Amino acid sequence: MSLKLIMGNQAMAMGAIHAGVQVVSGYPGTPSSEVLETISSHAGESLYVEWSVNEKVALEVAAGASYAGKRSLVTMKQVGLNVASDPLMCLAYVGIKGGMVVLVADDPGPISSQTEQDTRHFGIYSKLPVFDPSSPEEAYEMMGDAFAYSEKYGTPVIMRPTTRVCHAYAPIKMKSELYKNTLEGFKKDPKWVIFPKLSYEAHLNIEARNPVIGDDFSGYRFNFIEGSGRKGVVSAGVSYAYTKEALSLLGAECRLLKIGTPHPFPEKLALEFLQSVDEVLVLEELDPVIEKELVYLCGIHHIHLDIKGKRTGNVKQAGENSCESIAQVLSLYLDIPYEKPEVLANMPALPVRPPVLCAGCPHRASFYAVKQAMKGRKAVFAGDIGCYTLGNAMPLDMVDTCLCMGAGVTITQGIHHAEPDTVNFAFIGDSTFFHSGITGIINSVYNETDMILVVLDNSTTAMTGHQPHPGTGKTMMGNITDKISIPAILEAVGVSDIQIVDPFNLDEAAKAVERAASKKGTKSIIFKSPCIAIIKPAPLLKVDEDKCTGCRKCIRELGCPAIIKSGTKVQIDPSLCYGCTICAQICPFDAIGGDIND
Repeated sequence: MSLKLIMGNQAMAMGAIHAGVQVVSGYPGTPSSEVLETISSHAGESLYVEWSVNEKVALEVAAGASYAGKRSLVTMKQVGLNVASDPLMCLAYVGIKGGMVVLVADDPGPISSQTEQDTRHFGIYSKLPVFDPSSPEEAYEMMGDAFAYSEKYGTPVIMRPTTRVCHAYAPIKMKSELYKNTLEGFKKDPKWVIFPKLSYEAHLNIEARNPVIGDDFSGYRFNFIEGSGRKGVVSAGVSYAYTKEALSLLGAECRLLKIGTPHPFPEKLALEFLQSVDEVLVLEELDPVIEKELVYLCGIHHIHLDIKGKRTGNVKQAGENSCESIAQVLSLYLDIPYEKPEVLANMPALPVRPPVLCAGCPHRASFYAVKQAMKGRKAVFAGDIGCYTLGNAMPLDMVDTCLCMGAGVTITQGIHHAEPDTVNFAFIGDSTFFHSGITGIINSVYNETDMILVVLDNSTTAMTGHQPHPGTGKTMMGNITDKISIPAILEAVGVSDIQIVDPFNLDEAAKAVERAASKKGTKSIIFKSPCIAIIKPAPLLKVDEDKCTGCRKCIRELGCPAIIKSGTKVQIDPSLCYGCTICAQICPFDAIGGDIND
């Protein structure tokens, strides 16, 4: 064995590799993205890896590999599971052959997500086993266990790490040998075809099987009881690590139940714990999943215990836990004084730093061009998930709605049918276009909707780390492939008015918007310019102090972080400028231009 200091996501990737995974698919989404990226660096003849077009597709690819006897892994974040929920629910009934792990990274906080949804509920809803690691070390070990349990019970299993497990670093003891899967290939069998009669029987089998898995989990090595005393604490996931640290800080001892598999619930182990304590405090992220299981157990077994947690208001009901927040809760529960860490006096307040579009981002130019073209007109700007969601911030103020991946295209249609006198725009990125935009566009053409689809094509999946997508011409395996043409797709589904424009040419971009707004039906403008992270900057710009009047139009209308105040005038920060020129194009006094190095 070797010892390596790696991130939690890398640990799970290596755990999957050492468990003999052979097919890996997924869609990028923080905090899960590094799992697939790490595996791709080890891909070869016996290991296939792909970024799929969306999470539903990814799960179905992994399922097909499992049908053929290969161990497969699919990765996504919690909102991605919403997209993949249709095949997941059906797959729970159909079952699998080769071990299949569905890694869904939850994002308490949320730090970079639309929701704080708790994937453990999906495990209960779909009746699938769930593994909930509390540390990178445990996540590495659990990955191998998850594949083994998957094959033992012929079912997909869910691995549910959270952000702090995904992005924490720890020294991991690496196994020296890879597990070799010897299952036979795909064999034709009626069970692979889901029919009502078979589904009914499968449902009965699942209901009979899950209590068996729960009993099995009662002896699982990452479910255990430790400590002593009549006051009990139950914890899971990263909250268990916080609980251990908090107890150490408080110098306290209690009876502690650690849950590593919240579903099917390890009832026998939990009952043993409940019968050994007088009261219980449950510490978990995000919802009171374990808490409700314990209340249920107490009810059916007539155990009279006071169970405290989120339901009772003893633990906050949203957001992340932390060592400090858990120490505060434990100090009240255990009646032990807790002194908060000392804060240094007279420390300056941290500056407020809301997220903004990067200096030189082509999306800023796209939004500005549309805004200028629509001045004085009634218009609604529906947005989507991606960097360009930041277009909602002032001074651009150009994202009026943002629901979920691809929804901007269809939200726009609903607004049109409710308010036909509105000029309706739908902004969508190139990766999101392939992910979930195409069906909405077909719907718009079919139902003769007046809308303008604005594709913000920056040639990458920027927000999650610049992963390739079907329009980039490169796969995750490193193969060069044909680029899927967005204009060709639009033309094929019936969008007849398509304009391709460089958003940094503000005059041409604004005219394209005006032309599209003057026509009926479904139109499209593709603002095509690469993300600054994948190209070299253009010559940097500078401000001519003699010409600058200090009107600050560039600051008021663009909000570019590279443009800063300098006394009564403005300056351009050369460490941020990418030479995009939109500030020079809108300056009424021609005070911006040239190369800073001139």
